[in-house]
Amino acid sequence: MDDPGPAGGMRDEGRTRVVLLSCGSFNPITLMHLRMFEVARDYLENTGQYRVLRGIISPVSDGYKKKGLIEASHRLEMARLASEDSDWITVDPWEGSQPEWMETVKVAQHHYEELLSAGQNQDDVDTVKYTKRRCIEDESQHQAKDCLLCSDDPQLMLLCGADVLVSFGIPNLWKEEDIAEIVGRYGLVCINRSGSDPQKIIHQSKTLWKHRKNIHLVDELAVNALSATVVRKALCGRQSVKYLLPDPVVHYIQEHSLYSSESEQKNADVVLAPFQRYTKDLSKRKKMTIELRKRKHK
Repeated sequence: MDDPGPAGGMRDEGRTRVVLLSCGSFNPITLMHLRMFEVARDYLENTGQYRVLRGIISPVSDGYKKKGLIEASHRLEMARLASEDSDWITVDPWEGSQPEWMETVKVAQHHYEELLSAGQNQDDVDTVKYTKRRCIEDESQHQAKDCLLCSDDPQLMLLCGADVLVSFGIPNLWKEEDIAEIVGRYGLVCINRSGSDPQKIIHQSKTLWKHRKNIHLVDELAVNALSATVVRKALCGRQSVKYLLPDPVVHYIQEHSLYSSESEQKNADVVLAPFQRYTKDLSKRKKMTIELRKRKHK
């Protein structure tokens, strides 16, 4: 039996009001990260069913232990600089400030509870200025989930690239129940890159297939292979990254001398946090981490 669809959002002239949440390393944030938000908003609003209120960038914490991952304080500041001219995209430090890695589903729960709280405290939550100046507090991740099904609540959707959809199939990188909650309860907007086949991935996964109506696949018309990995490689080779990153981010990297062959070796001998948490066998943890890194460099 197919899932009936994600929780109904707050209606605005017949449209469901949506907040887009993008979780990731943002190491560093690139123009394509920002472009994803614009593409997703255009797609959703052009269906006539949604109105996108705002986008949230949520950099992962240092506890993720990904190879080459620089400090969250730098990644958060670069994301803030990159989005400071946007009137609807904001950066949230809650995930990045956690001492340990937080599963994406818990990050989504946190932000949904924030939306509920904002909706209860003011008539209109459609303001990025409120989001940028509010005090981020550590709220309980275990509040009653029944509230997520209220029909008058705004809807949170996870925004990602096709590489995240591919990662759902990597053993022990995600918990199956977390994937089910992400796509079943919140919904997913996936920006397709050239060379990927998200439809095939959905067909091969029982969980994704069950909740396929909640997955929005969006093609990016401006085909671009730009990624944070490409940017770091250029920086390590002392090549220009102008027009790949927002200018304030380029200046910040130069000012703080970020990204080098040395920084690329950070966490090189450390097992990725999800494998540490979900895999009991130490040798398997290391093998999975190595295999994942090989995929990233293909």
